[in-house]
Amino acid sequence: MNWLRPLAAGGCRVPFGAQHLTPSCALRAFAANPQNKVAEGVVKLQQTKAQLRTDEGKKNFILKTPKGTRDYSPKQMAIREKVFNTIISCFKRHGAEVIDTPVFELKDFDIAGHFDPMIPDAECLKIVHEILSMLQLGDFLIKVNDRRILNGMFAVCGIPDSLFHSTCSTVDKLNKATWEDVKNEMVGEKGLSPEAADRIGEYIRLHGGLGLIEQLLQDPKLSQNKLAQEGLGDMKLLFEYLTLFGIADKISFDLSLARGLDYYTGVIYEAILLQPQNALREEPVNMGSVAGGGRYDELVGMFDPKGRKVPCVGVSIGIERIFSIMEQEVEASKEKIRTTETQVLVATPQKNFLDVRLKLISELWDSGIKAEMLYKKNPKLLNQLQYCEDTGIPLAAIIGEQELKDGVIKLRVVASREEVDIPREKLAEEIRRRLES
Repeated sequence: MNWLRPLAAGGCRVPFGAQHLTPSCALRAFAANPQNKVAEGVVKLQQTKAQLRTDEGKKNFILKTPKGTRDYSPKQMAIREKVFNTIISCFKRHGAEVIDTPVFELKDFDIAGHFDPMIPDAECLKIVHEILSMLQLGDFLIKVNDRRILNGMFAVCGIPDSLFHSTCSTVDKLNKATWEDVKNEMVGEKGLSPEAADRIGEYIRLHGGLGLIEQLLQDPKLSQNKLAQEGLGDMKLLFEYLTLFGIADKISFDLSLARGLDYYTGVIYEAILLQPQNALREEPVNMGSVAGGGRYDELVGMFDPKGRKVPCVGVSIGIERIFSIMEQEVEASKEKIRTTETQVLVATPQKNFLDVRLKLISELWDSGIKAEMLYKKNPKLLNQLQYCEDTGIPLAAIIGEQELKDGVIKLRVVASREEVDIPREKLAEEIRRRLES
C-alpha cells in the first residue's frame, strides 16, 4: 500500500517505487561513478523526452492498472480504511487471531474445533450484527436456515436426492422472484411434479422466529424426519442464545434460504440490507447481500491427509459490496470525507518564522501529535486557516512574535474560531484533551 499525503498549492509527493532499478541498485550505480552516471541519466532523459514529443518515435507510454486490481482515490481509501478498521476491531474484540491471505483480500471470521452446539454459531451472527450496526449502512436483516432442515423438508415433500441441489438453487431465488415463477421453474425446468412443488411452497414461504420453530417441531410431516428434527432443535437453541445476545429481532428463520449447500452441513445465514417500506411497498425490500456464512464440518477434513474431521463455522463480510454502498451514500449526501488524520496545523501570521514553525512541529511530532504545516517560507495566515477548513483539520497552533515572547501557543478551534493561549510545554496535552472530549 502506498501512502500519499496531499501537499498544499497543488503539489504532490510521488512514492518511490516505480523505477526500473530497485532503490539499493540505483544507489550502488550512482555511488560507483556519480558524475558519469548523472551525465548519462540526463542524456537518457532528454532522449526519452524528445522521443515522446515526436510522432515518428515509438508509441507513447501508457500507464495501465494490472488486471484484477484498481486504483483508489484518497476519498475512497478513507472509506475503505473505515470499513476495514470497523471489521478488524470487531474480530479482535471477539478474540480472533490473524492469518494472511496475500492473493485474496478477504474479511472472514471462522471458529474451528469441537464445541457445544450453537454457541460459536450464535457468536458469528452476533459479529455480523455488530459490524453492520457500526457501519450504519441502514436497516438490515440476517436470514438463517439449516441444511438438515432443508434435507428433511425436501424428503417429506417427496423430492429425490438427485434433485436436491437443483431444487435448492430454484428455492434460493424466492427472495427475488415470485412464488409463481419459482414453481414454474421447479416444474418446467427441474422436473418436479406440480404437487411436490406445492408441498415445498407450503414450507419455503414461511419465515419468523422461535414461534415458527416451535410450530415446525410439531409439524406432522417434519416431526417424522430425524434430520429435520435435529436441525429444528439446534435452531431453537440458536434463537435462545440470540435472544440472550439481544439481537433476535434482527434475525429471521427463513426456510427459503438455501446457499452454499455444496459444503455447508448445518446452520446457514445471510445478511441483507433493506430498503425502507413506503406508501407503495407494504414490506421492506431486499437490497442485496452483504455477509454470509454457515457451518461446514466436513470441508477441512477433505484437505487433511489423515481425513480428520474439524468442525467449523464462519462468516464472510462482503467487503466490495459494502465499499460500493458507502461510496454511493457519500456521493449522494455530498458528505465531506477526511482523507488524513492530521490533528493540528502549525501556523503563523509572521514572515521569516519558518525556523520557529519547524521547531514547534518537531516538538509535536515527538509528542505523538499528528501535525502538518504548509511548505512555504512565508504563507499567509488566511491561506493556512483555509487549508484547515478544506482538509478538515480541527485545530491550528498559531505562533507569532508575541506568543514566542510569552512562551505560549495560540490554539484555535477551526470550526468555532475560538482561540486560547496555552503554555508551550502543555500544548500536546491540551490538543489531546480537546480531541478526546
